[in-house]
Amino acid sequence: MTEIVRHSDAENLATAVADRFIDRLASVQASGRTPNVGLTGGTIANDIYRAVAASSHRSDVDWSSVEFWWGDERFVAGDSPDRNAVQAREAMLDDLGVPDAGIHEMASSDDGTLEAGAHAYGDEVREHGSGSFDLLLLGLGPDGHIASLFPGYPQLEVDDAIAVGVEDSPKPPPERITLTYGALNRSRAVWFLVAGAGKADAVARSLSRSASVSDAPASGVKGEVETVWHVDEGAAQAL
Repeated sequence: MTEIVRHSDAENLATAVADRFIDRLASVQASGRTPNVGLTGGTIANDIYRAVAASSHRSDVDWSSVEFWWGDERFVAGDSPDRNAVQAREAMLDDLGVPDAGIHEMASSDDGTLEAGAHAYGDEVREHGSGSFDLLLLGLGPDGHIASLFPGYPQLEVDDAIAVGVEDSPKPPPERITLTYGALNRSRAVWFLVAGAGKADAVARSLSRSASVSDAPASGVKGEVETVWHVDEGAAQAL
């Protein structure tokens, strides 16, 4: 079942999701498991990460016992501020004291070829992952893309790999690594995070009963237990 949670604005969305994020990870740890979390990039995601780091409840989670992964990454230099991992470290991970062993970054252009980097991340997931994400965060582009799965692109059809390279992304930079649907859909909970009127049409397309993966890639991802769309009023205005 898909749930739509509306927030008055981006600031309230970030605060509310940060609280839920902390509660979810604490709950997983209370059950005796190590949370495996798939992070995303983007403005609203980074706002959420900063809200997590600033929360008075952050100590409810043992951050040394959380495994962080990424749904996609920009294939640029490892220290580039464009990288999702660099932004997440600055917004949250460093402040929380998450050890490097729990931060599973995708390869950068410093590490070799794009193809090798995608293959290496698949190996990393197989070797160190738990088999599924407890929580996967996903943003949404105005064109309906999620992670680096873009409308009409061949990566939408890949079903024999965990991660693949993208060489001609319509959104800069052109080279990226992304998880495939097979990996993204191995998630107990999927939370979409969407703010701004510029994404309202993409939200409506993605949630339409007639949505197709080729036109609205977000429609191809569902949580095994829950799928929640966190949207502000701007992003929800076409629903």
